[in-house]
Amino acid sequence: MSDLAQTDAAALSRAYAAGECSPVEVVDSVLARIDRWEPHLNAFYRLHAGQAREAAVQSEARWREKRPLSPLDGVPVTVKENLDSKGDPTPSGTAAGDMRPKSVDSPVVARLHEAGAVILGKTVMPDYGMLSSGLSSLHGITRNPWRLDRNTSGSSSGAGAAGAAGYGPLHVGTDIGGSVRLPAAHCGLFGLKPSLGRIPVDPPYIGRCAGPMTRTVEDAALLLGAVARPDDRDHMSLPPDDRDYTAGLDGQSLTGLRIGLLTDMGVGLAVAAPVRAAAEAAARALADAGAVVEPVDSFLTAEMFDGIHRFFEARSYNDIVAMDDATRAKVLPFIVEWCTWRAAEFTGRDVMDAYTQVVSMRAAATRAVNAFDFLISPVSPILPYEAGLHCPGDDPRNALPHIAFTVAWNFGEQPAASLNWDHHEGLPVGVQIVGHRFDDAGVLRMARQLERLRPLQQAWPEPPAP
Repeated sequence: MSDLAQTDAAALSRAYAAGECSPVEVVDSVLARIDRWEPHLNAFYRLHAGQAREAAVQSEARWREKRPLSPLDGVPVTVKENLDSKGDPTPSGTAAGDMRPKSVDSPVVARLHEAGAVILGKTVMPDYGMLSSGLSSLHGITRNPWRLDRNTSGSSSGAGAAGAAGYGPLHVGTDIGGSVRLPAAHCGLFGLKPSLGRIPVDPPYIGRCAGPMTRTVEDAALLLGAVARPDDRDHMSLPPDDRDYTAGLDGQSLTGLRIGLLTDMGVGLAVAAPVRAAAEAAARALADAGAVVEPVDSFLTAEMFDGIHRFFEARSYNDIVAMDDATRAKVLPFIVEWCTWRAAEFTGRDVMDAYTQVVSMRAAATRAVNAFDFLISPVSPILPYEAGLHCPGDDPRNALPHIAFTVAWNFGEQPAASLNWDHHEGLPVGVQIVGHRFDDAGVLRMARQLERLRPLQQAWPEPPAP
Protein backbone atom coordinates (compact mmCIF):
# COMPACT_ATOMS: atom_id res chain seq x y z
CA MET A 1 0.00 0.00 0.00
CA SER A 2 2.71 2.42 -1.06
CA ASP A 3 0.29 5.04 -2.43
CA LEU A 4 -2.59 5.37 -0.02
CA ALA A 5 -4.30 8.06 -2.10
CA GLN A 6 -4.77 5.58 -4.94
CA THR A 7 -5.78 2.57 -2.84
CA ASP A 8 -9.24 1.13 -3.43
CA ALA A 9 -11.91 1.58 -0.78
CA ALA A 10 -12.27 -2.17 -0.22
CA ALA A 11 -8.52 -2.49 0.39
CA LEU A 12 -8.53 0.51 2.72
CA SER A 13 -11.36 -0.96 4.77
CA ARG A 14 -9.44 -4.23 5.19
CA ALA A 15 -6.26 -2.34 6.05
CA TYR A 16 -8.04 -0.25 8.69
CA ALA A 17 -9.44 -3.40 10.28
CA ALA A 18 -5.97 -5.00 10.33
CA GLY A 19 -4.31 -1.88 11.68
CA GLU A 20 -2.06 -1.60 8.62
CA CYS A 21 -2.85 2.08 8.03
CA SER A 22 -5.08 4.76 9.48
CA PRO A 23 -7.74 7.07 8.03
CA VAL A 24 -5.55 10.03 9.01
CA GLU A 25 -2.64 8.73 6.92
CA VAL A 26 -4.98 8.13 3.99
CA VAL A 27 -6.60 11.55 4.13
CA ASP A 28 -3.22 13.27 4.37
CA SER A 29 -2.03 11.30 1.33
CA VAL A 30 -5.15 12.21 -0.64
CA LEU A 31 -4.90 15.90 0.29
CA ALA A 32 -1.27 15.94 -0.83
CA ARG A 33 -2.28 14.44 -4.18
CA ILE A 34 -5.10 16.98 -4.56
CA ASP A 35 -2.63 19.77 -3.87
CA ARG A 36 -0.44 18.55 -6.77
CA TRP A 37 -3.26 17.92 -9.26
CA GLU A 38 -5.88 20.57 -8.57
CA PRO A 39 -4.17 23.59 -10.18
CA HIS A 40 -4.26 21.63 -13.44
CA LEU A 41 -7.71 20.02 -13.17
CA ASN A 42 -10.12 22.37 -11.37
CA ALA A 43 -12.22 19.49 -10.02
CA PHE A 44 -13.24 20.93 -6.64
CA TYR A 45 -15.91 23.47 -5.87
CA ARG A 46 -15.22 23.29 -2.14
CA LEU A 47 -12.40 21.36 -0.50
CA HIS A 48 -12.87 20.90 3.25
CA ALA A 49 -9.39 19.78 4.28
CA GLY A 50 -9.76 20.68 7.96
CA GLN A 51 -13.12 18.96 8.33
CA ALA A 52 -11.79 15.90 6.50
CA ARG A 53 -8.80 15.59 8.84
CA GLU A 54 -11.06 15.96 11.88
CA ALA A 55 -13.39 13.25 10.56
CA ALA A 56 -10.39 11.01 9.88
CA VAL A 57 -9.17 11.42 13.47
CA GLN A 58 -12.59 10.37 14.76
CA SER A 59 -12.68 7.41 12.39
CA GLU A 60 -9.20 6.33 13.45
CA ALA A 61 -10.41 6.16 17.05
CA ARG A 62 -13.43 4.04 16.06
CA TRP A 63 -11.28 1.54 14.15
CA ARG A 64 -8.81 1.38 17.06
CA GLU A 65 -11.71 0.56 19.38
CA LYS A 66 -13.09 -1.93 16.79
CA ARG A 67 -16.40 -0.11 16.43
CA PRO A 68 -16.43 1.26 12.88
CA LEU A 69 -19.75 2.61 11.67
CA SER A 70 -19.50 0.69 8.39
CA PRO A 71 -16.90 -0.73 5.98
CA LEU A 72 -16.61 2.81 4.56
CA ASP A 73 -15.69 4.37 7.91
CA GLY A 74 -12.68 6.60 7.29
CA VAL A 75 -12.69 6.15 3.50
CA PRO A 76 -12.40 9.44 1.55
CA VAL A 77 -15.28 10.42 -0.72
CA THR A 78 -16.21 13.44 -2.83
CA VAL A 79 -19.77 14.58 -3.54
CA LYS A 80 -21.08 16.47 -6.57
CA GLU A 81 -21.94 20.10 -6.02
CA ASN A 82 -25.70 19.73 -6.60
CA LEU A 83 -26.14 17.29 -3.68
CA ASP A 84 -26.81 19.56 -0.70
CA SER A 85 -24.42 19.48 2.23
CA LYS A 86 -25.03 21.41 5.42
CA GLY A 87 -23.11 24.69 5.50
CA ASP A 88 -22.33 24.75 1.77
CA PRO A 89 -24.18 26.73 -0.91
CA THR A 90 -25.49 24.72 -3.85
CA PRO A 91 -25.08 26.97 -6.90
CA SER A 92 -25.31 24.00 -9.31
CA GLY A 93 -22.37 25.10 -11.38
CA THR A 94 -23.65 28.51 -12.39
CA ALA A 95 -22.62 32.04 -11.46
CA ALA A 96 -26.35 32.73 -11.25
CA GLY A 97 -26.79 30.13 -8.51
CA ASP A 98 -28.00 30.54 -4.95
CA MET A 99 -25.00 31.13 -2.67
CA ARG A 100 -26.87 30.77 0.61
CA PRO A 101 -25.52 27.86 2.71
CA LYS A 102 -27.82 24.86 3.05
CA SER A 103 -29.19 23.97 6.46
CA VAL A 104 -29.50 20.19 6.03
CA ASP A 105 -27.70 17.39 4.22
CA SER A 106 -29.18 15.75 1.15
CA PRO A 107 -30.03 12.03 1.49
CA VAL A 108 -26.72 10.92 -0.06
CA VAL A 109 -24.61 13.16 2.17
CA ALA A 110 -26.58 12.14 5.26
CA ARG A 111 -26.00 8.43 4.51
CA LEU A 112 -22.27 9.01 3.97
CA HIS A 113 -21.99 10.73 7.35
CA GLU A 114 -23.86 7.84 8.97
CA ALA A 115 -21.41 5.41 7.37
CA GLY A 116 -18.44 7.35 8.75
CA ALA A 117 -17.02 8.16 5.32
CA VAL A 118 -14.67 11.15 5.20
CA ILE A 119 -16.23 13.74 2.89
CA LEU A 120 -13.40 15.70 1.30
CA GLY A 121 -15.69 18.29 -0.26
CA LYS A 122 -17.82 19.09 -3.30
CA THR A 123 -16.87 18.56 -6.95
CA VAL A 124 -17.75 20.96 -9.76
CA MET A 125 -20.36 20.71 -12.50
CA PRO A 126 -21.45 22.81 -15.52
CA ASP A 127 -24.36 25.27 -15.29
CA TYR A 128 -27.44 23.46 -13.91
CA GLY A 129 -25.99 20.12 -15.06
CA MET A 130 -27.43 20.74 -18.50
CA LEU A 131 -24.16 20.32 -20.37
CA SER A 132 -22.30 17.08 -20.81
CA SER A 133 -19.11 19.08 -20.43
CA GLY A 134 -16.58 20.40 -17.96
CA LEU A 135 -17.34 24.06 -18.64
CA SER A 136 -19.05 26.28 -16.04
CA SER A 137 -19.79 30.01 -15.71
CA LEU A 138 -18.88 29.71 -12.03
CA HIS A 139 -15.89 27.36 -12.10
CA GLY A 140 -14.38 27.73 -15.55
CA ILE A 141 -12.89 24.69 -17.31
CA THR A 142 -12.42 21.29 -15.67
CA ARG A 143 -9.82 19.18 -17.44
CA ASN A 144 -9.32 15.48 -18.04
CA PRO A 145 -6.33 13.97 -16.16
CA TRP A 146 -5.56 11.63 -19.06
CA ARG A 147 -4.92 14.65 -21.30
CA LEU A 148 -5.35 18.18 -20.04
CA ASP A 149 -6.56 19.44 -23.42
CA ARG A 150 -9.46 16.95 -23.33
CA ASN A 151 -12.94 17.31 -21.82
CA THR A 152 -14.11 15.28 -18.84
CA SER A 153 -17.65 15.30 -20.23
CA GLY A 154 -20.34 15.88 -17.62
CA SER A 155 -22.27 16.92 -15.87
CA SER A 156 -20.39 15.06 -13.10
CA SER A 157 -17.25 16.65 -14.52
CA GLY A 158 -15.41 17.26 -11.26
CA ALA A 159 -16.19 13.76 -10.01
CA GLY A 160 -14.79 12.26 -13.20
CA ALA A 161 -11.57 14.27 -12.98
CA ALA A 162 -11.22 13.54 -9.25
CA GLY A 163 -11.63 9.80 -9.74
CA ALA A 164 -9.08 9.56 -12.53
CA ALA A 165 -6.59 11.74 -10.65
CA GLY A 166 -6.76 9.69 -7.45
CA TYR A 167 -8.59 12.09 -5.14
CA GLY A 168 -9.45 9.07 -3.01
CA PRO A 169 -11.42 6.02 -4.15
CA LEU A 170 -15.08 7.11 -3.92
CA HIS A 171 -17.02 9.79 -5.78
CA VAL A 172 -20.74 10.49 -6.10
CA GLY A 173 -22.22 12.06 -9.22
CA THR A 174 -25.74 12.57 -10.54
CA ASP A 175 -27.23 11.49 -13.86
CA ILE A 176 -30.33 12.58 -15.79
CA GLY A 177 -29.16 11.79 -19.32
CA GLY A 178 -25.70 10.28 -18.93
CA SER A 179 -24.05 12.59 -16.39
CA VAL A 180 -22.45 9.77 -14.37
CA ARG A 181 -21.68 7.40 -17.23
CA LEU A 182 -20.31 9.89 -19.79
CA PRO A 183 -17.61 11.37 -17.52
CA ALA A 184 -16.88 7.87 -16.22
CA ALA A 185 -16.29 6.76 -19.81
CA HIS A 186 -14.17 9.79 -20.70
CA CYS A 187 -12.12 9.53 -17.48
CA GLY A 188 -11.66 5.75 -17.40
CA LEU A 189 -13.84 5.08 -14.33
CA PHE A 190 -16.63 2.73 -13.43
CA GLY A 191 -19.87 4.69 -13.11
CA LEU A 192 -23.28 3.31 -12.13
CA LYS A 193 -26.60 4.98 -12.87
CA PRO A 194 -28.83 2.89 -10.61
CA SER A 195 -32.51 2.13 -11.01
CA LEU A 196 -34.58 5.23 -10.39
CA GLY A 197 -35.20 5.55 -6.66
CA ARG A 198 -32.41 3.18 -5.58
CA ILE A 199 -30.43 6.13 -4.20
CA PRO A 200 -32.85 8.81 -2.95
CA VAL A 201 -32.28 12.40 -4.08
CA ASP A 202 -33.78 15.68 -2.96
CA PRO A 203 -35.46 17.19 -4.86
CA PRO A 204 -36.54 14.12 -6.83
CA TYR A 205 -37.17 14.48 -10.55
CA ILE A 206 -38.11 12.13 -13.36
CA GLY A 207 -35.00 10.39 -14.66
CA ARG A 208 -32.62 11.95 -12.10
CA CYS A 209 -30.34 9.61 -10.13
CA ALA A 210 -27.26 9.81 -7.96
CA GLY A 211 -24.61 7.18 -8.60
CA PRO A 212 -21.13 5.93 -7.64
CA MET A 213 -18.06 6.81 -9.70
CA THR A 214 -15.08 4.66 -8.73
CA ARG A 215 -12.05 2.88 -10.17
CA THR A 216 -13.38 -0.60 -9.43
CA VAL A 217 -16.74 -2.35 -9.51
CA GLU A 218 -16.28 -3.57 -5.93
CA ASP A 219 -15.86 -0.03 -4.65
CA ALA A 220 -19.06 1.04 -6.43
CA ALA A 221 -20.89 -1.87 -4.80
CA LEU A 222 -19.60 -0.79 -1.38
CA LEU A 223 -20.68 2.79 -1.97
CA LEU A 224 -24.09 1.78 -3.31
CA GLY A 225 -24.75 -0.26 -0.19
CA ALA A 226 -24.08 2.77 1.99
CA VAL A 227 -26.28 5.26 0.16
CA ALA A 228 -29.12 3.06 -1.18
CA ARG A 229 -31.34 3.61 1.84
CA PRO A 230 -34.91 4.99 1.61
CA ASP A 231 -35.47 8.62 2.46
CA ASP A 232 -38.89 10.26 2.85
CA ARG A 233 -37.73 13.31 0.91
CA ASP A 234 -37.73 11.27 -2.30
CA HIS A 235 -41.26 10.09 -3.12
CA MET A 236 -39.79 7.76 -5.76
CA SER A 237 -37.33 6.02 -3.44
CA LEU A 238 -37.51 2.24 -3.56
CA PRO A 239 -38.48 0.01 -0.60
CA PRO A 240 -35.87 -0.70 2.08
CA ASP A 241 -32.96 -2.75 0.77
CA ASP A 242 -30.19 -3.50 3.26
CA ARG A 243 -28.36 -5.94 1.01
CA ASP A 244 -24.60 -6.13 0.80
CA TYR A 245 -24.01 -5.40 -2.89
CA THR A 246 -20.53 -6.88 -2.64
CA ALA A 247 -21.95 -10.28 -1.65
CA GLY A 248 -22.14 -12.54 -4.67
CA LEU A 249 -20.31 -10.00 -6.82
CA ASP A 250 -18.21 -12.80 -8.29
CA GLY A 251 -21.11 -15.22 -8.63
CA GLN A 252 -22.38 -14.32 -12.12
CA SER A 253 -22.18 -17.29 -14.48
CA LEU A 254 -21.96 -16.24 -18.12
CA THR A 255 -22.93 -19.60 -19.55
CA GLY A 256 -26.15 -19.27 -21.54
CA LEU A 257 -26.77 -15.62 -20.66
CA ARG A 258 -28.42 -13.75 -23.53
CA ILE A 259 -26.58 -10.51 -24.26
CA GLY A 260 -27.76 -7.92 -26.77
CA LEU A 261 -25.06 -5.95 -28.55
CA LEU A 262 -26.18 -2.46 -29.59
CA THR A 263 -23.50 -0.55 -31.50
CA ASP A 264 -25.49 1.98 -33.54
CA MET A 265 -28.35 4.12 -32.26
CA GLY A 266 -28.91 5.70 -35.67
CA VAL A 267 -29.34 9.14 -34.13
CA GLY A 268 -26.94 11.67 -32.68
CA LEU A 269 -23.23 11.49 -33.39
CA ALA A 270 -21.79 8.68 -35.47
CA VAL A 271 -19.94 6.06 -33.44
CA ALA A 272 -16.17 6.42 -33.70
CA ALA A 273 -14.29 3.31 -34.81
CA PRO A 274 -12.37 2.80 -31.51
CA VAL A 275 -15.63 3.09 -29.54
CA ARG A 276 -17.41 0.53 -31.69
CA ALA A 277 -14.39 -1.76 -31.51
CA ALA A 278 -14.41 -1.66 -27.70
CA ALA A 279 -18.09 -2.64 -27.49
CA GLU A 280 -17.57 -5.44 -29.99
CA ALA A 281 -14.49 -6.68 -28.13
CA ALA A 282 -16.41 -6.75 -24.85
CA ALA A 283 -19.20 -8.74 -26.53
CA ARG A 284 -16.68 -11.22 -27.97
CA ALA A 285 -15.14 -11.72 -24.55
CA LEU A 286 -18.57 -12.52 -23.12
CA ALA A 287 -19.32 -14.92 -25.99
CA ASP A 288 -15.97 -16.67 -25.50
CA ALA A 289 -16.90 -17.11 -21.83
CA GLY A 290 -20.19 -18.83 -22.68
CA ALA A 291 -22.74 -16.07 -23.20
CA VAL A 292 -25.04 -15.94 -26.22
CA VAL A 293 -24.51 -12.58 -27.93
CA GLU A 294 -26.94 -11.22 -30.51
CA PRO A 295 -26.83 -7.92 -32.42
CA VAL A 296 -29.63 -5.45 -31.58
CA ASP A 297 -31.12 -2.81 -33.85
CA SER A 298 -31.69 0.67 -32.47
CA PHE A 299 -34.96 1.29 -30.63
CA LEU A 300 -34.46 5.06 -30.54
CA THR A 301 -36.13 7.05 -33.33
CA ALA A 302 -35.22 10.55 -34.45
CA GLU A 303 -38.60 11.72 -33.09
CA MET A 304 -37.89 10.23 -29.66
CA PHE A 305 -34.41 11.72 -29.56
CA ASP A 306 -35.70 15.16 -30.51
CA GLY A 307 -38.49 14.75 -27.97
CA ILE A 308 -36.07 14.36 -25.07
CA HIS A 309 -34.08 17.34 -26.36
CA ARG A 310 -37.26 19.45 -26.41
CA PHE A 311 -38.22 18.16 -22.96
CA PHE A 312 -34.87 19.29 -21.51
CA GLU A 313 -35.05 22.62 -23.35
CA ALA A 314 -38.56 23.36 -22.08
CA ARG A 315 -37.57 22.38 -18.53
CA SER A 316 -34.57 24.74 -18.54
CA TYR A 317 -36.40 27.54 -20.37
CA ASN A 318 -38.97 27.52 -17.57
CA ASP A 319 -36.14 28.34 -15.14
CA ILE A 320 -34.35 30.84 -17.36
CA VAL A 321 -37.45 32.87 -18.22
CA ALA A 322 -38.21 33.36 -14.50
CA MET A 323 -34.86 35.13 -13.94
CA ASP A 324 -34.38 38.88 -14.02
CA ASP A 325 -32.01 40.23 -16.66
CA ALA A 326 -29.07 40.64 -14.28
CA THR A 327 -29.29 37.05 -13.06
CA ARG A 328 -29.76 35.63 -16.55
CA ALA A 329 -26.65 37.50 -17.71
CA LYS A 330 -24.56 35.40 -15.30
CA VAL A 331 -25.56 32.09 -16.93
CA LEU A 332 -23.38 30.71 -19.71
CA PRO A 333 -24.69 32.35 -22.91
CA PHE A 334 -24.50 28.94 -24.56
CA ILE A 335 -27.03 27.58 -22.05
CA VAL A 336 -29.35 30.54 -22.54
CA GLU A 337 -29.37 30.14 -26.30
CA TRP A 338 -29.72 26.35 -26.07
CA CYS A 339 -32.90 26.51 -23.99
CA THR A 340 -34.49 29.53 -25.69
CA TRP A 341 -33.82 29.27 -29.43
CA ARG A 342 -36.98 27.24 -29.97
CA ALA A 343 -38.46 26.65 -26.50
CA ALA A 344 -39.45 30.32 -26.32
CA GLU A 345 -41.97 29.56 -29.05
CA PHE A 346 -43.21 26.22 -27.69
CA THR A 347 -46.96 25.84 -27.25
CA GLY A 348 -48.59 23.57 -24.74
CA ARG A 349 -49.12 21.09 -27.54
CA ASP A 350 -45.39 21.18 -28.39
CA VAL A 351 -44.44 20.39 -24.81
CA MET A 352 -46.96 17.55 -24.54
CA ASP A 353 -45.75 16.10 -27.83
CA ALA A 354 -42.19 16.15 -26.49
CA TYR A 355 -43.32 14.41 -23.30
CA THR A 356 -45.22 11.81 -25.33
CA GLN A 357 -42.02 11.05 -27.23
CA VAL A 358 -40.20 10.64 -23.92
CA VAL A 359 -42.84 8.14 -22.78
CA SER A 360 -42.48 6.30 -26.09
CA MET A 361 -38.70 6.21 -25.60
CA ARG A 362 -39.18 4.76 -22.13
CA ALA A 363 -41.40 1.98 -23.46
CA ALA A 364 -39.05 1.21 -26.36
CA ALA A 365 -36.02 1.05 -24.04
CA THR A 366 -37.82 -1.34 -21.72
CA ARG A 367 -38.80 -3.64 -24.58
CA ALA A 368 -35.24 -3.62 -25.88
CA VAL A 369 -33.61 -4.68 -22.63
CA ASN A 370 -36.37 -7.10 -21.66
CA ALA A 371 -35.56 -9.24 -24.70
CA PHE A 372 -32.18 -10.09 -23.11
CA ASP A 373 -30.52 -10.59 -19.76
CA PHE A 374 -28.27 -7.57 -20.39
CA LEU A 375 -27.39 -5.15 -23.17
CA ILE A 376 -23.86 -4.04 -24.09
CA SER A 377 -23.28 -0.78 -25.98
CA PRO A 378 -20.98 2.21 -26.22
CA VAL A 379 -21.38 4.91 -23.58
CA SER A 380 -20.26 7.97 -25.50
CA PRO A 381 -20.12 7.61 -29.29
CA ILE A 382 -16.85 9.55 -29.35
CA LEU A 383 -13.54 9.81 -27.51
CA PRO A 384 -12.99 12.75 -25.12
CA TYR A 385 -13.36 16.00 -27.04
CA GLU A 386 -11.72 19.43 -26.57
CA ALA A 387 -11.62 20.76 -23.01
CA GLY A 388 -12.90 24.26 -23.73
CA LEU A 389 -16.05 23.25 -25.62
CA HIS A 390 -19.58 23.32 -24.22
CA CYS A 391 -20.39 20.10 -26.13
CA PRO A 392 -19.04 18.17 -29.12
CA GLY A 393 -19.33 20.58 -32.04
CA ASP A 394 -20.03 23.51 -29.69
CA ASP A 395 -23.44 24.19 -31.27
CA PRO A 396 -26.10 25.46 -28.79
CA ARG A 397 -28.80 24.38 -31.22
CA ASN A 398 -27.49 20.81 -31.17
CA ALA A 399 -26.09 20.59 -27.65
CA LEU A 400 -26.77 16.96 -26.79
CA PRO A 401 -25.90 14.88 -29.85
CA HIS A 402 -23.70 12.55 -27.77
CA ILE A 403 -26.26 11.22 -25.25
CA ALA A 404 -28.11 8.79 -27.54
CA PHE A 405 -26.68 5.69 -25.83
CA THR A 406 -27.31 6.90 -22.27
CA VAL A 407 -30.46 9.02 -21.97
CA ALA A 408 -33.12 6.34 -22.58
CA TRP A 409 -32.14 4.35 -19.50
CA ASN A 410 -32.75 7.35 -17.23
CA PHE A 411 -36.36 7.54 -18.35
CA GLY A 412 -36.80 3.79 -18.66
CA GLU A 413 -35.42 3.62 -15.09
CA GLN A 414 -33.08 0.68 -15.79
CA PRO A 415 -29.67 0.41 -14.12
CA ALA A 416 -26.83 1.16 -16.53
CA ALA A 417 -23.10 1.31 -15.94
CA SER A 418 -19.98 2.50 -17.73
CA LEU A 419 -16.85 0.37 -17.46
CA ASN A 420 -13.56 1.30 -19.04
CA TRP A 421 -12.60 -1.36 -21.58
CA ASP A 422 -9.32 -0.14 -23.04
CA HIS A 423 -7.53 2.97 -24.29
CA HIS A 424 -7.05 4.49 -27.73
CA GLU A 425 -4.01 6.72 -28.13
CA GLY A 426 -3.92 7.14 -24.36
CA LEU A 427 -7.60 8.07 -23.94
CA PRO A 428 -10.14 5.85 -22.14
CA VAL A 429 -12.82 3.97 -24.07
CA GLY A 430 -15.81 2.78 -22.04
CA VAL A 431 -18.56 0.24 -22.63
CA GLN A 432 -22.06 0.33 -21.17
CA ILE A 433 -23.84 -2.51 -19.38
CA VAL A 434 -27.64 -2.17 -19.11
CA GLY A 435 -29.86 -4.43 -17.01
CA HIS A 436 -33.50 -4.92 -16.13
CA ARG A 437 -35.21 -2.39 -13.91
CA PHE A 438 -34.29 -2.94 -10.24
CA ASP A 439 -31.51 -5.43 -11.11
CA ASP A 440 -28.69 -3.19 -9.93
CA ALA A 441 -26.96 -6.16 -8.33
CA GLY A 442 -27.05 -8.00 -11.67
CA VAL A 443 -25.47 -5.08 -13.52
CA LEU A 444 -22.72 -4.95 -10.90
CA ARG A 445 -22.07 -8.69 -11.27
CA MET A 446 -21.95 -8.44 -15.07
CA ALA A 447 -19.62 -5.43 -14.83
CA ARG A 448 -17.38 -7.42 -12.49
CA GLN A 449 -17.12 -10.18 -15.09
CA LEU A 450 -16.22 -7.68 -17.81
CA GLU A 451 -13.73 -6.05 -15.47
CA ARG A 452 -11.94 -9.38 -15.27
CA LEU A 453 -12.18 -10.10 -19.00
CA ARG A 454 -10.99 -6.72 -20.26
CA PRO A 455 -7.46 -6.06 -21.53
CA LEU A 456 -4.66 -4.98 -19.23
CA GLN A 457 -5.35 -1.39 -18.22
CA GLN A 458 -2.99 1.55 -18.51
CA ALA A 459 -1.55 3.06 -15.35
CA TRP A 460 -3.58 5.94 -13.93
CA PRO A 461 -2.32 9.40 -14.87
CA GLU A 462 0.10 11.29 -12.66
CA PRO A 463 0.15 15.06 -12.08
CA PRO A 464 2.48 17.16 -14.20
CA ALA A 465 5.94 17.77 -12.80
CA PRO A 466 6.21 20.96 -10.68
